[in-house]
Amino acid sequence: MSFSTWVNSKVRKLNWTDYGLVKLSVVAFALMLAKLWEPLLSLDWYWYAAIFILAAILPMSKVFGK
Repeated sequence: MSFSTWVNSKVRKLNWTDYGLVKLSVVAFALMLAKLWEPLLSLDWYWYAAIFILAAILPMSKVFGK
């Protein structure tokens, strides 16, 4: 059993509330990093926008693609 097969079998057991809690924990971790490492917040706003757009391209193409 490969690692990706193992992960897929575990992810299939999650429901929508589990996904929401994972998202919340990721946001909380990012805020903790921003609090602990202040240079992270010194970037201009457009860098955060660029990171957001680049990170959203693949999931959005899967959602709205054929």
